[in-house]
Amino acid sequence: MKIKRFEFNMFPVNCYLLADETKEAVIIDAGCYYKEEQQRLKNFVAEQQLTVKHLLNTHLHADHLFGNAFAAREFGTAPEASRQDEFLLSGIASFCKSFGFPLNEEPAPLGHYIADGEIIRFGNTELKAISVPGHSPGSLVYYCEKEHCMFSGDTLFKGSIGRADLEGGNFDDLRENIASRLFVLPDNTLVFPGHGNETSIGYEKMNNPFFR
Repeated sequence: MKIKRFEFNMFPVNCYLLADETKEAVIIDAGCYYKEEQQRLKNFVAEQQLTVKHLLNTHLHADHLFGNAFAAREFGTAPEASRQDEFLLSGIASFCKSFGFPLNEEPAPLGHYIADGEIIRFGNTELKAISVPGHSPGSLVYYCEKEHCMFSGDTLFKGSIGRADLEGGNFDDLRENIASRLFVLPDNTLVFPGHGNETSIGYEKMNNPFFR
């Protein structure tokens, strides 16, 4: 599996595009607010001759879905996320206003609810959805056992964890769920977060200050 990371600039957010030898692909967290960023994503898919099978969200905070409507139109696949986060879509415009910028486009509605433990398939690759509430009620991590990696959204970062003071967040739940649902995975599992640089489960178990 090949992993392409795009860092988009409104709230420097990592968008990931995963593809395997079949040329089927998934997009995780299309946070492309600006037209230029959307064009970068479109161009890469075209240049690599990829077929996007899934448009996944780790959670539904605004910075992770600014490009959902664009990607849904461009690639013909509706966004997928946890039902528990769907309520956040109605507050996206207010979120943008509070930070002093306009909403670029109304968010696309979800086309599929992803459940805990669900397997997302593309080509010869499988991702397992792991529910890790705390940053938001419906936060999901996408785990690829074969490739020893996960895409953690705003749940787990290098040396940190997600904030829990936004609507529906809960610090105790976040910390407990990371420990019980993510730290049980192999230490060599790479963690690709929604912001910042990659890390590993082993490194975070030993060094993350929230778990000492």
